[in-house]
This record gives sequence, C-alpha cells and structure tokens, in this order.
Amino acid sequence: MQTPNLPRRAAIPLALASVATAAEYPTPREAHWVARDFRFHNGETLPTVKLAYTTIGNPGGLPVLVLHGTAGSARNLLNPGFAGALFGPGQPLDAQRHFIILPDALGAGASSKPSDGLRARFPRYNYDDMVHAQHRLVTEGLGLNHLRLVIGNSMGGMHSWLWGVTYPDFMDAIVPMAAQPTEMAARNWMLRRLMIESIRRDPAYADGNYTTPPPSLRMASLLYATATNGGTLALQAQAPSRAQADALVEQRLAANPPPDANDFIYQWESSRDYNPAPLLERIRARVLAINSADDERNPPQTGVMQAAMQRIAHARLHLIEASTETTGHGTTGQARFWREALREFLASLG
Repeated sequence: MQTPNLPRRAAIPLALASVATAAEYPTPREAHWVARDFRFHNGETLPTVKLAYTTIGNPGGLPVLVLHGTAGSARNLLNPGFAGALFGPGQPLDAQRHFIILPDALGAGASSKPSDGLRARFPRYNYDDMVHAQHRLVTEGLGLNHLRLVIGNSMGGMHSWLWGVTYPDFMDAIVPMAAQPTEMAARNWMLRRLMIESIRRDPAYADGNYTTPPPSLRMASLLYATATNGGTLALQAQAPSRAQADALVEQRLAANPPPDANDFIYQWESSRDYNPAPLLERIRARVLAINSADDERNPPQTGVMQAAMQRIAHARLHLIEASTETTGHGTTGQARFWREALREFLASLG
C-alpha cells in the first residue's frame, strides 16, 4: 500500500465535541474544501463547488473513506450504533490507527447543493459526479494518493461500487453495504420515481421556484421510507395491532419533513443512471459486500447480487439473516450486525 500524504492546510477545521461525547473515538473535526472549475458528466460546469467533510483520527493513519446514504451527511454516521462501534480503541476502524474521512456528498449536508441559491438551475448531477467530487476532495483537497478502504452504506454503498470500477487501483478494499452493483431498476427505482414525480407534479412545487415547501414533500418521503425500510419482521413485532401501527404512523407524521424540495429531488434522482455492472471486471480491490436478507430495496431473492458477485475477483458477500432485530434496508446502519465480519476481512488484507 502506498503511504498517504498529509492533508493540506487549505481545509478549515472545526471541532465537533458535542457529537463525539457519546463514543470513545477522537473528537471529529469538520472542514471544507473548494473544488474549482467543476465539470459535471453532462458538460455543465460550476466555477466553485464546496465539499464539506469530517475527519477523525491521526492524518498519518491508514486512510479510510466512509460514505453516507441518500439525503444524509457525515453527521448521520456519528452515532453510537455506527461510529461508536467502529472508531474506538480496539474496534475495526480504530481511529488511533486509521484516518477516517467522512464527506458530505455533493448535493447534501454542508456541500454545494441547489438550495444554496441556484435551486432548479443547479446542474443535474448523478452518482458519477458525486464520486468524482469525492475523488477530487481526497486527492486535491487532502493530498492522498491511496486509500486503505472505501466503505459506504446505501447510497454510500453504491458509491463504493463506483469507486471500485472507476478508480480500481486507488484503494486496497471496498465494503459496499445495502447496495448492489447492478442497474437502478425494479421496485427500487419505481418507488424513487413515484416519490420524485409526486413532488414535481405538485402545483405548489412551481417548477422548483416555490416560496414555501410543497405539502407533497412530507408525504412522499414518508411513503417511500415506509415502503422500503424497516424490515417486515421488525415492523410486525413493533406493530402487531392496528392501534400500534397507527401510533407508528402518527410518530412519523410528526417528524420534520426534508428541509428543501429541490435538494430532495436532486438527491434521489441522482441515482437514475447508476449501473456499474458493465465494468465489474475492472475491480481490483478486495471486496466485502454486506447486505441484509430483508432489505426491501435489494432483495436477495432476485439473484442479481449473487450473479454480479461471481464476476468480481476476491469478493464475498456477507448476508445478514433477517430477524425481528433487523430493520430491512436500515439494518446495515447498525454496525453490530457486521462489525466482526469487517474485522476479519480487514485482518485478511495483511
């Protein structure tokens, strides 16, 4: 493995002590870097693109890129069930030995996004653009020429697959979770498209020039999340009666809606042409794919995941058995279900 360079001083670090108090890993530090003359896959350009990120640990440690899910940010991963189970002393990604990098994806968190001002005139980015932005951040912003590991969950898992086919020599290993290296299709895309269209066709959306959030934003988000997350056995255990199911619905209706409709549409629509399948033989990194047997968006019954894995050298699938404790697509957000498999995988890298 190549030795990583130290991060450049162009970043602006801010301590996040309040986030770190729940775990024994070092205090996360927020920063941002500006990518200039950013070119999107469709030829559109922006003179500057802000890329926010969080780091944990010693910059001289083994660099690990950790990628969040759709509409999330680095902060979503800084919780006891994820960061608290991975980054502490003796844990698989011990921040005393690793340099953890958690970017806010292009279009999300504190990175550049439509709600910054361009609204529906913001370039219609896709996953390739998001991974390109991550690569520029890692190489130009942080001065790194190699990664020990790229690991991501949900959208971050799909981005991990794209890292594998786009930059095959840049990392030793990838761990895509809650994701398949196959074309965005079937129920996963159909429900995304319906969610997007229900907002876009809402008169209150006004072609992205709304003055108040369109009412459809809340309902579209809740319907998609309920249909594609939670786990069949877990939801049955939580709500075995209509009254208990109603209580869950009321709880979800009371939650805050997504903050911006344009950001939301862009975030979900960016998956529209995701398809690393034609390039799978390019992957040279070791691969540990982690999925849950009750994942509503990536159901193992289709067989597409198993077929894809057979085309990748040095790859294996860790499938988490469904139970009342797993939560479907959300299962991999809890590291306790796969932490030991990750530890064994990393040990095998040498």
